[in-house]
Amino acid sequence: MTPAQKLAGLGLVVILLLVFGAGGGVWLAASHYRPLLDAANLDLATTTSARDNLVELAGEQGRKLGELVQVGKDREIAAALAQEKARHESQSDYAAANQLLRERTGGDPAQAAAAIIDQELGL
Repeated sequence: MTPAQKLAGLGLVVILLLVFGAGGGVWLAASHYRPLLDAANLDLATTTSARDNLVELAGEQGRKLGELVQVGKDREIAAALAQEKARHESQSDYAAANQLLRERTGGDPAQAAAAIIDQELGL
């Protein structure tokens, strides 16, 4: 064998050792990191599912809150209308009550109110 052939054979052995070493390293790394990657992928899937669920719940909560706000506004409008209607309907009764107070106490509404309160309290 010539020195060139020996050198070529030695180079081939070195290349084969490097290939087997790299393959073994890849196999060891894969066997070590595969369970970690599987666990990370499972965590990612669980987290993504939980996030999507929370996004849906937040959207539903926002819609329900908007409905509640609208119902509150509708009630406020209805209450204001009922109050105005009651004020309008009671106007004649209020005027008659004031007339009775003035007749009973001599005309001053403050004195009339004080007299009625005193009478109610027994003073």
